[in-house]
Amino acid sequence: ITKPTKEFTDSMGRRKIKGNMDIELAIDMIEMADNLDHVVLFSGDGDFRRLVEAVQRKGTRVTVVSTIRSQPPMIADELRRQADNFIELQDLAGEIARHHREDRPERPDRPARPERPERPERPERPAVQHTVTPANPDGLESDEEAEDEDIAESA
Repeated sequence: ITKPTKEFTDSMGRRKIKGNMDIELAIDMIEMADNLDHVVLFSGDGDFRRLVEAVQRKGTRVTVVSTIRSQPPMIADELRRQADNFIELQDLAGEIARHHREDRPERPDRPARPERPERPERPERPAVQHTVTPANPDGLESDEEAEDEDIAESA
């Protein structure tokens, strides 16, 4: 799933980036559930409990990966209880965490990568105000209609 992020400036003048994919993830999970035996959801958002329940009714097992070891816990208790399996994210840290170059285990199956040169520090960018424009300013419903209109105009 890909979706553009939204950028905005908060009340303190800091640039913020927001990307919310809950609806897209839920729709994809429901649509694919009939073809999947098992889904792994990396989230602790309690809003997903009903989604998990829905795909379980379709016969799909659901594993939720999040953490209860943080303060506050990053998983809603109702989501953890609904899932068929729960995996503590901190238990996966050794498998999925990035290693610093000196800590990274040797990989004899791959040649060593050359060291990257040091990057110069970036100057701090000023806060940016964004103006939202409609994605479809001409009122066309799709790119295909736009192409059809272009063809009609050139004829």
